[in-house]
Amino acid sequence: MRVLILGIDGYLGWALTLRLIRRGHEVAGIDNFYTRKAVSEVGSDSALPILPMSERLRVIEEVFGAKVEFVEGDVTNYELLKKVIERFRPDVVVHFAEQRSAPYSMIDVEHARYTMINNLTSTLNLIYAIKELGRDIHILKMGTLGEYGYPAFRIPEDAFVDAVINGARDRIVVPRWAGSWYHWSKVFDSYILLYANKLWGLTITDFHQGPVYGSRTRDLISDELFTRFDIDDVWGTVINRFLAQAIIKHPLTIYGSGHQKKGFTSLEDTVTALTALIENPPSPGEFRVVHHYREIKTLNEMAELVRRASIKVLGYDPGVTHIPNPRVEPEDEVMYEPERRVLPKLGIYGLSRIMEDEVEVMLRDLARYRDRIDKLRGVIMPRVRWRG
Repeated sequence: MRVLILGIDGYLGWALTLRLIRRGHEVAGIDNFYTRKAVSEVGSDSALPILPMSERLRVIEEVFGAKVEFVEGDVTNYELLKKVIERFRPDVVVHFAEQRSAPYSMIDVEHARYTMINNLTSTLNLIYAIKELGRDIHILKMGTLGEYGYPAFRIPEDAFVDAVINGARDRIVVPRWAGSWYHWSKVFDSYILLYANKLWGLTITDFHQGPVYGSRTRDLISDELFTRFDIDDVWGTVINRFLAQAIIKHPLTIYGSGHQKKGFTSLEDTVTALTALIENPPSPGEFRVVHHYREIKTLNEMAELVRRASIKVLGYDPGVTHIPNPRVEPEDEVMYEPERRVLPKLGIYGLSRIMEDEVEVMLRDLARYRDRIDKLRGVIMPRVRWRG
């Protein structure tokens, strides 16, 4: 298949590229390197060193004997995006080209506005380009389970749900209640995609998952192929921050009560799921919602996993502490179990990597770059607060 990846330089975009190349697909990508610039803006860097794109492409060719067509550009530029799609003629476009950090979107009005304008414009450009150039092209869009918030009902894996409102039964879009301006941009993305499907019959997969963890997949057979690994308070996930704190012998800092639940997935299992959805597209004109997570854990449980792994791998106990939560989110025990039907039908269900094992792999990778992480010590603790 011919796969165009928007945001190919990112954590998931790069890892997916390696998997697709190894499976014999033709891959092209677009990126404007915004994440590299924005991470630098907040005083941080990838904890694992990553090569410039020209070097990344050279290594792919040397290691796998394959070429990736790359265009440096911004997908908010409609004419550029349209020209690339017209030239490459992909079977599927994977859309990762969005500002992906909730804390970044909450810094101030400038960052909130950038998040909204960038994310919604890129999605609008994509649907219009596909409408004009080839409505049979499959759009696989990266959403987030954070769109839904923490409802009292089990989140259905569907675009619509039956509801009774003021005594009347109707079929409505599954309710959302996002937790940051970033997450709201993803909600609006889903509505844009739904409407494009209704108007023009576009074939769409709206892919929602929780945080991803992992420094390696089975395709990362050389350190030169590392994907990025962010550890700061703005771009790093909670488990990445715990791991970085363990490396520099800093107590693992849990936001608030630590009872917050999220559905986590390893990088390996995420790439496997995305590949399966690319190779098994929806029916023409179908709007397919997909939920993906493998392990539901609280922050307290994750901190304990990292603490125990630190004792085993690093030889010391970093300890655990709680700090006031800079975010606005439920901290009591909540029900959290989004429905999953699509991927199990494709044979993608069981865990190939579990967090307990992967934290040890990540610690070993990160320990080699302890000095690099120590220089980033000042950007791990929270600086962005939801209420200002």
